[in-house]
Amino acid sequence: MKFVDEAVITVEAGKGGNGCMSFRREKYIPKGGPDGGDGGDGGCVFFEADENLNTLIDYRFTRHYKSDNGKNGTSRNCTGPKGDDLVLKVPVGTTVIDTDTDEILADMTVIGQIEKIAQGGFHGLGNTRFKSSVNRAPRQTTKGSIGETRNLKLELKVLADVGLLGLPNAGKSTLIRAVSAAKPKVANYPFTTLVPNLGVVRIEQSRSFVIADIPGIIEGAAEGAGLGIRFLKHLARNRILLHLVDMAPWDDVTPAEAAEVAVNELTKFSPTLSEQPRWLVLNKLDMVPEDEREERCQSVLDALNWEGPVYKISALSKLGTDEMMRDIQAFLDQRLEAIEEDSSILEKEQAIREQVDAEARERVEQMRADMRARREGEEVDDDDFDDDDYDVEVEYVRE
Repeated sequence: MKFVDEAVITVEAGKGGNGCMSFRREKYIPKGGPDGGDGGDGGCVFFEADENLNTLIDYRFTRHYKSDNGKNGTSRNCTGPKGDDLVLKVPVGTTVIDTDTDEILADMTVIGQIEKIAQGGFHGLGNTRFKSSVNRAPRQTTKGSIGETRNLKLELKVLADVGLLGLPNAGKSTLIRAVSAAKPKVANYPFTTLVPNLGVVRIEQSRSFVIADIPGIIEGAAEGAGLGIRFLKHLARNRILLHLVDMAPWDDVTPAEAAEVAVNELTKFSPTLSEQPRWLVLNKLDMVPEDEREERCQSVLDALNWEGPVYKISALSKLGTDEMMRDIQAFLDQRLEAIEEDSSILEKEQAIREQVDAEARERVEQMRADMRARREGEEVDDDDFDDDDYDVEVEYVRE
C-alpha cells in the first residue's frame, strides 16, 4: 500500500427525475383527469471519515465519482424513486477543499463523521401538480434539476498530539522507538524516514497521546529541496512541536546552525505554524564529551534566543525521555481542562489550523509552480511531487 496524502477528484451529484404528464384512462370509468407523478430527487455525495483507512490511494487512480440520478415520475400519481446517495470513505484527518473557490468544505477529524459535499438535483413536477378549477387538463410538467458538480482536492494530515521537527539524522525515529511500540526504520545515515510514522505513547492505562515523526527538513526545503516540505503540513494539527537538535552531528554543521535552519524553514513554510507551542529537545548528549555538553547546549539556546522548555536527552539510551513524555501528557491534560472551562479555545485552535492550512497550500502551490517553470526551462522530465515514489503506509502502533 502506497502512502498518498493528496488527491484531486471530481464528484457529481445525481440529476433529479422529470415529472410525468399523464391522464387517467380506464375502461368503464367515465371521469378521468391528470395523474402524472413527480420525479425522484437525485442522489447526493457524502464523505465519511473511516478509521480503517490510512491513505488516499483509492482516489489516486479513480478521479470521477457520480451518484445515481432520480427516476422519472409515472402515471397513476406514482413518484419516481430517489437516486441512491454516494458515500465516499476517507481517512480521519482529511480536509476536503473546493479547488474552484478554495473553500474548505469539510474537515474530517472525527471517526464516523459524515458531511454532505454535493447536493443532488431536485425532482420535477408531474402535471397533477398543475390542476386547478380553471385548468382541469394541465399539460405542464417540470424537469428535474441538475445535481451539483464539484472539483475537489483531498488533503490528508495525520492526527497526532505531538509532532517531531528536525533535520535528517536528528534522532526523531529513534525517539519514537524509545517511547512507543512503533518501529520505524533507523539507520546511521540521513533521510532514512521517507513517510510519516506514528506511535502511541502510553503514560498510564487511560492516559496516552499520539506522536508523529515526519521526514527531516534541510536548508532550502521551503523552496522544494528534500522531502520534509511535502510533510510539514502534517504538523498543522499537532498540539506541541518537539524540535530535535542533533548535539553530535555527523557533518560539519554545528548544533546551533542546524537548529537555526529548521526554525527558518518552518517559518518560511508557515509563519503561523512557527508560532505554535514548541519545545526544544537537545538529543544525543551521550555522544558528547561531558566537558563540552554545557557549552554546546548553551550555543543552541543563544542562537535561537530560546526562552521556552528545554529537554536534554538521549533517545537511544532513553535518558530523559520518560520525564519529557510525562510533561507532555501533563500539558495535554491541562489543555483539556482549559477547554472544559472555556469552549472558545477550540474555536481559536480551529482558526489557527485553517490559517496554517492556507499558508501551507500557498507555499506548496508556489513551490510547484516554480518547479514546473524550472522543468520547462531545463527540460527535466522527473516530477519531484510524484507520490508513487513512496510505498509505506502510515500506521498507528499501540503498546
